[in-house]
Amino acid sequence: MSTPAGTASTGRLGRLLALVPYVINRDTVAVGEAAAAFGITEKQLIDDLNLLWCVELRAPDPYCPIDLSYEGGEITVAEAETIARPLRLKVDEAAALLIALRTLAQIPGLHDRDALSRVIAKLETAAGAAAAVAGQVAVEVGGPGDRAHLALLREAITAGRRVHLTYYVPARDENTERDVDPMRLLVVEGATYLEGWCRRAEAVRLFRVDRIAGLTVLDVAAQVPEDAEPRDVDGGLFRPSPRDESVTLDLAPEGRWVADGYPCESVEELGEGRLRVVLRTPDTRWVRALALRLAEHGRVVAPESLVAEVRAEAARALALYENV
Repeated sequence: MSTPAGTASTGRLGRLLALVPYVINRDTVAVGEAAAAFGITEKQLIDDLNLLWCVELRAPDPYCPIDLSYEGGEITVAEAETIARPLRLKVDEAAALLIALRTLAQIPGLHDRDALSRVIAKLETAAGAAAAVAGQVAVEVGGPGDRAHLALLREAITAGRRVHLTYYVPARDENTERDVDPMRLLVVEGATYLEGWCRRAEAVRLFRVDRIAGLTVLDVAAQVPEDAEPRDVDGGLFRPSPRDESVTLDLAPEGRWVADGYPCESVEELGEGRLRVVLRTPDTRWVRALALRLAEHGRVVAPESLVAEVRAEAARALALYENV
């Protein structure tokens, strides 16, 4: 099974790079015609065009955006002449690119590793001093277990096979067993995830690879429903919903790390290093565990029902020590 057209970041980047010259060479082109030429839906093409609005060329002016329009269903592109200029990277930009490419090269089962190696070698030669800077940074993708799982997942995706996972769920502190039809591997916020159709949840789910405790490639063809949509992670992994529970915590200075480690809806300074944070979650069980972990460094303020649950959980934990 392959990733649905138009959704993977790598495929989208290549399409964006090809889209500008495609339109310029035709002066104008209909949205439907362009979408068909790139094998994507008109909605995906409109998303691409809206992203191109944000492309800023640094020369000749400090702000020189590509000018485009798709009003009336006809696409036109202008002010894109400088896109043909040779790319010039600063030291930090070249170093970041080299580090990213070396990280990519570590992913097991990469389709064309030789091509990537050649790109890295050419960039190192062109970057000069920047290559030395990048060489001081070593990035390792997961441990040996993660790399083994990545290799199996890549094999399953290529062969279109279902996998069986033993997957650790931190919110419940338990391992779960589930069959998954893999869709793609992706890296989000520094962690590698498998995205696939979970037969247990009957929905698209993301599975963090370093939380996979066991993995078996099954001799069963993967069957992802046609209407299964890959998750849009461009804006980050966590997307709070208005339906999620709103939780308020007061944090002592020693508990301020919570504001950095969890996506918060609001963060308020209370003075003397204390914080009040509000976050949303569809499952408050992990918040109970967090509250117990924080101990005197933080407490749940709202909702009242969760405050009562934390108190009861703490009382049960203390009761275990009464006879010790």
